[in-house]
Amino acid sequence: MPKIRVALNLPPHKLLAYYEGVAGEVLAKTSDGRTIRFPARVLRQFVTTNGVVGSFFITYDRHKKFVAIERESQGPFA
Repeated sequence: MPKIRVALNLPPHKLLAYYEGVAGEVLAKTSDGRTIRFPARVLRQFVTTNGVVGSFFITYDRHKKFVAIERESQGPFA
């Protein structure tokens, strides 16, 4: 299945809109300049006191539907 890379820097106050149900999806730019949309709920596992920060790979199916998200590995000392 295809994967695309996105860099996210969502501060806590932006995440509040997702938790309050005001926004259900995240819009993000991919590393190759495309804009993608995916469900905000998938970021819950990555939320810290700084929000959601880092590079992620998003896997999608042939119909361009979200399948999975994983944090990009930062190496053994990250």
